[in-house]
Amino acid sequence: MRKIYLDNIRWMTVLLVLIYHVCYMFNGVGILGGIPGSKSLPALDAAASLVYPWFMVLLFVASGMSARYSLGKRSAKQFLKERAVRLLIPSTAGLFVLHWITGYLNIKIGGGLAYIPPALIYPICAVSGTGPLWFIQMLFAFSCLLVLIRKADKKDKLWTLCGKANLPVILLLFIPVWGAAQILNLPVLTMYRFGIYFLAFLIGYFIFSHDKVQDIIESIRIPMLCLAAAGAVFYTAYYRGSNFTSPECLQSIITNLYLWIVVLAVIGCAKRYLSQETAFTRYMSKSGFGIYVLHYPVLIVTCYLLYHCFELPAIWNYGIALAVEFAMTFALYEMIIRIPVVRFLVLGVRGRRS
Repeated sequence: MRKIYLDNIRWMTVLLVLIYHVCYMFNGVGILGGIPGSKSLPALDAAASLVYPWFMVLLFVASGMSARYSLGKRSAKQFLKERAVRLLIPSTAGLFVLHWITGYLNIKIGGGLAYIPPALIYPICAVSGTGPLWFIQMLFAFSCLLVLIRKADKKDKLWTLCGKANLPVILLLFIPVWGAAQILNLPVLTMYRFGIYFLAFLIGYFIFSHDKVQDIIESIRIPMLCLAAAGAVFYTAYYRGSNFTSPECLQSIITNLYLWIVVLAVIGCAKRYLSQETAFTRYMSKSGFGIYVLHYPVLIVTCYLLYHCFELPAIWNYGIALAVEFAMTFALYEMIIRIPVVRFLVLGVRGRRS
């Protein structure tokens, strides 16, 4: 059962990720992994902090819903085989084909190349080049765990029970979301937040995949949108200038309440207003995953060159980086999707039309 609005949520969120990463690269709030010493714009740091709490939670919720619809049409074995090709191959083999570039520049920026024996530079750079691929690594792990859960619940009783969720339950889900934000977070690698992301995936699969629940969320879209706008103003004012990837921010009740309101607002509005297709949205739905996988090496090379080869005002760095990232990522996708072996290793695509 395909939901067009879910496809639209995914590719729109991917484009938001591309914009966010430009702000992240030049951030001035002390987040590791960007270009150290680069000029930043406080307004764009605030914009990045505004989306960071919720956009990946939203992607995991949408992925959980999609997993439910996918498993309705195929066996667990087929599901895992498809996920292994689509997710595991790009996040492992793809590191050695393309994403070693990300690892190389990250190590070079950090001054670590001088300490690595020449023969080990390539493999270490490849292993260090995960970047945003952490998302698809976690998504594959969650898919495997989901199959085990389904095996333990062969009669689908849990999914049926979750279909009875009403409005108070949907609103109060922010409490377990807040609780999940406190656990299974890796130190330093703050993007690996297994607790909250796995719960978001399960909420999507067991609760939000029900048509009745989606209808409830759609019915409250306007109040949620208004609350999301108010929450964005309060959240931005409260955390302005601070490291929005820190545990103090990500684990606070303020952040988790804000992110949950935004997730409900986006899903409700998308169901109401984004259930139509055009040639452009079909293209984006098909290519969005590839754009996500490919954009980071393009961006880090662009930002590195801008910082080390030019002396431009901060606003020019942001603008040029964004323009080059979009143009070159789409061009790279169209090139790679036409090369059989490379598209399999980098994008997990066997055939161009897959």
